[in-house]
Amino acid sequence: MSSLTGALPTAALSLHERLAAAKTASRDLAIADTDRKNRALRAIADGVLAASDDILSANELDLANGREDGLTTGLLDRLTLTPARLQGLADAVLQIVGLTDPVGEAVRGSSLPNGVKITQVRVPFGVVGAIYEARPNVTIDIAALAIKSGNAAVLRGGSAAIETNRVLVRVIQQALASAGLPADAVQTIDDFGREGAAELMTARGFVDVLIPRGSADLIQAVVTQSTVPVIETGAGVVHVLLDESAREDWAVDIVRNAKVQRPSVCNAVETLLVHRAAAERLLPPVLSALRAEGVTIHADERALPFAPDAVPVTDEDYATEHMSLDISVKVVDDLDEAMEHIRRYSTQHTESIITNDLQNAERFLAEVDSAVVMVNASTRFTDGGEFGFGAEVGISTQKLHARGPMGLPELTSTKWIVRGSGQVRA
Repeated sequence: MSSLTGALPTAALSLHERLAAAKTASRDLAIADTDRKNRALRAIADGVLAASDDILSANELDLANGREDGLTTGLLDRLTLTPARLQGLADAVLQIVGLTDPVGEAVRGSSLPNGVKITQVRVPFGVVGAIYEARPNVTIDIAALAIKSGNAAVLRGGSAAIETNRVLVRVIQQALASAGLPADAVQTIDDFGREGAAELMTARGFVDVLIPRGSADLIQAVVTQSTVPVIETGAGVVHVLLDESAREDWAVDIVRNAKVQRPSVCNAVETLLVHRAAAERLLPPVLSALRAEGVTIHADERALPFAPDAVPVTDEDYATEHMSLDISVKVVDDLDEAMEHIRRYSTQHTESIITNDLQNAERFLAEVDSAVVMVNASTRFTDGGEFGFGAEVGISTQKLHARGPMGLPELTSTKWIVRGSGQVRA
């Protein structure tokens, strides 16, 4: 594997100078053609694999520091890169190459009676800022989506992944330069620490939109402190409801997958709701499957008889994104009680119902107000890659501009193009 050499192009610049450089670079990227952007993306994919030894060495240093600092198991999992995960990142970038470039796409348009033609087209935001923690994969995901959608990106990836992100950003900048695009279009401000994050949140005029990804505390801090417009991504207090008619095999497979396949991510299930008429039939096999995977059950008083080794659930458990092998279990009287519980505790990320009752399925889809609502499927499908976006900037739990997994179109705004031939308004 090749070794990366050379300093980052912006390493000697102040934070203000980096933001200004990103703004300038965004103008070049906004008018870059699709071929040039795709060449940069292919170079990123190749560079990630070619620099894998450097990336993994830097990542091991971050992991060692994280263990010493007492990072949770969930955060350490998010922080970890492996050869397989690097291959997945490269594959995701190549998938973005194959997606339609949203820039210049006509959203709608018409011709006025006097012959004036108006068209609404997609345009880049300009500079996208991102604040996240212990997630080096996000560095590649956001950079690739930003480049393809014609945006510059300023990344604050946090101290936990500082060594890994430094190498990844160098890969990205070298790839941009190889395609004839400004290297300043993607840069990290990790070396400025918390003060850099604070300045990024108030960089109106330089940063057009800010996207936080991470813990509920981090997201809330960005939302409340930022003067830059924020697209709010949410923590995942995710629910699965086993309805009275749920199939046992589906219940076991879906709940196990939603909890165990990767418990540290935001689309993993945190609370299992079970219709009382199905509790005796479904809870024994479902909880047995979870216990076999090492899951700790936090059960309410009606679920405890089916899980004698469980710990009593608390209101705090219901409101917690565990990001670990823990799950809260509650028996509900009916669909209405289940949806009321979801309304109270959900972060409006993802909810799923397992049912063979079409009427209940349609009620759940219509009445549950979350970014993604599912029937008979694992919540782990709430993901930009699974949705066909190649990657995602994040999963928006707000309702303005974007909601759910955000891909290329969600990194664009629009403007109106008006073409006339001398017309004046009467």
